Amino acid sequence: MTVKRQSVLVDALIIVVLFVFALACILPLINVAAVSFASLKDIVSGKFLLWPSEFDTQAYRYILKTGVFFTSLKNTVWITVVGTFINLAVTSMMAYVCSRPKFSGRRFVLGMVLITMLFNSGIIPSYLIVKETGLINTLWALVIPSAVSAFNLLVMREFFESIHESIIESATIDGCNDMGIFFRIILPLSKPALATFTLFYAVGNWNQFFAAVMYLNKPGLWPLQILLRQIVLAGQSDIYSNLANGEALPQPVTTQMATVVLASLPIVMAYPFLQKYFVKGITLGAVKG
Repeated sequence: MTVKRQSVLVDALIIVVLFVFALACILPLINVAAVSFASLKDIVSGKFLLWPSEFDTQAYRYILKTGVFFTSLKNTVWITVVGTFINLAVTSMMAYVCSRPKFSGRRFVLGMVLITMLFNSGIIPSYLIVKETGLINTLWALVIPSAVSAFNLLVMREFFESIHESIIESATIDGCNDMGIFFRIILPLSKPALATFTLFYAVGNWNQFFAAVMYLNKPGLWPLQILLRQIVLAGQSDIYSNLANGEALPQPVTTQMATVVLASLPIVMAYPFLQKYFVKGITLGAVKG
């Protein structure tokens, strides 16, 4: 068997394996979408898998006509936008300080960050700190405590260190101070890193769940993930019952799946346009010099 033929067989095997994994990821999503559009007849029979025989948009109409979903959507968008901005600002500034040898105390700051990767503060201490700072039942409780990720900080620091020192020296000779270097030199050269971490932080903030369970007790502050949890636990979607106006309620399972689709749709739509940054994100900080 020639080397070329072996290479073709290996490539074919890899394609088959990747195709199987892709199907394993896509089929559950298709099934969720199918159930959300399923009619009562299809739900009762349970014979369909990938697509219902009859389309029924009652679950979507039922959810979208209520103010509860849009309130949760507004909260989630606020958490994602504000949280991602704060994440990027704090992470990039700390990474810049820790990447420049002339800044005294950078090793201490970096060491304190590394400690958070090794030792967790615990649920009760974290809750007490948030409570004492007056952030309970505010959306800031989901933003400020998670302002920086230690891992992302380390990766961005490595990326900043990979920027050639001669560029910074040239800017310094031209009279540029540290703030000017950061905003005019470092950030423009770090667009791939910033785009990658924007995506990572945005997905994390969009999917905020555990912190919301801990710190938010008011339904008006719930993000989409908590609303989805309440719908799943309620079974009969009691959270919308006061807005039904006497109409027949959709099946609980279709309401649950429709909420999953609506909560996931923005992120799913964003991924095809941002997927190229995943490849760049894998190699961020891997090569220096």
